[in-house]
Amino acid sequence: MAENNQTKNPKLPKAAGKSIPKRIAQVFAFIISFVIVITLTLFGMLKLICSYESSKSTFVTTVLESGSLKFLASLCVSKDEIQKIVNSTSLEELVDSTVNEQMITIPPQDETTENNGSSDNKQDIEIVDIAGLTYKATLMIVKDPSRVSVTSTAYGPDSWPEEGGVPLKTLIDRAGAVGGINGGLFDASNYNGDHAYGILVSNGVVLRNKPRELPGLVLVGLTENNILQIIDVKNMSAADSLKMIKEKGIRDAVCFQDNTSTDNNHFVQLIINGVQREINGAGSGLNPRTAIGQRADGAILLLVTDGRGYNNHVGASAADLIEIMSRYGAVNAANLDGGSSTCMYYNGEYLQNCVTFYYSKSSWQLPDAFIVK
Repeated sequence: MAENNQTKNPKLPKAAGKSIPKRIAQVFAFIISFVIVITLTLFGMLKLICSYESSKSTFVTTVLESGSLKFLASLCVSKDEIQKIVNSTSLEELVDSTVNEQMITIPPQDETTENNGSSDNKQDIEIVDIAGLTYKATLMIVKDPSRVSVTSTAYGPDSWPEEGGVPLKTLIDRAGAVGGINGGLFDASNYNGDHAYGILVSNGVVLRNKPRELPGLVLVGLTENNILQIIDVKNMSAADSLKMIKEKGIRDAVCFQDNTSTDNNHFVQLIINGVQREINGAGSGLNPRTAIGQRADGAILLLVTDGRGYNNHVGASAADLIEIMSRYGAVNAANLDGGSSTCMYYNGEYLQNCVTFYYSKSSWQLPDAFIVK
């Protein structure tokens, strides 16, 4: 009997059972306290940043360019002050924003290029690394502009896959291209690159035609004659934009937004007909950037920069983009969708990719891209 009593499982003390809910409550209390401390610390840091005029200006203009962090600006700065900052750090309107096609002279391709113009021919592509004070940039120079086009996930006009976009590498591989960059503004509300905004044209097919979908939309694309166009479409109706696309012979195009307010801080035109856009301050905040330009000889300049802590860099400003594009001979140049969308892929690897940690070796899901065949 004594042996059997020894083998019985001893009962837990009543106090042990009662302590389990207490310990759970303690864990929750610790988590809540930790979150409160972190929140207060971050808020204190924001207050400190905004206590200095220069850092406050950079902070406000930078977050207004982001997709999901715009609200941070209003935590420490009033709407009136935000508007004042945006006005003092911006780009002036260009007097003449119509591209003069006569300033671009594309030389005939030599026999080598004509006979070897497949995706295996990389002889007319040059990759340049550029180091700035607050950014690192990669410039892809494509000497034959006919090799640059727009590809998309769309099945047809406003027909998009339910699963959303795909990484830049996938867009490039599907098109049989050798490289490319992210393109225009798109719906990123679900972080899946659902569809493009504004106007999207790929190989002459109009896949989206909503020029007033967002304020201040500007079309950036190439004509059948391989001339880069940068066209303000914000006041166009759908019928107007279709007519313009036909008359201009637009074969490939995306849209980005030129609109500054207390809720937004985007810009598009950088250089038109060799005239640089006038800048107030740095012209913008500091962020990862994607831009496209064209030299007088027709060569296309595809530019991306890092930022937001990637490589310990905060990013590039509008002034930085204008300086780089001008230095490398751009007659016309435009800013495209940047931030976490920014990426460049070439010859089997990402030369620059977005800064979001879970896409550190890939890119965001994108509905379109400029590619190089």
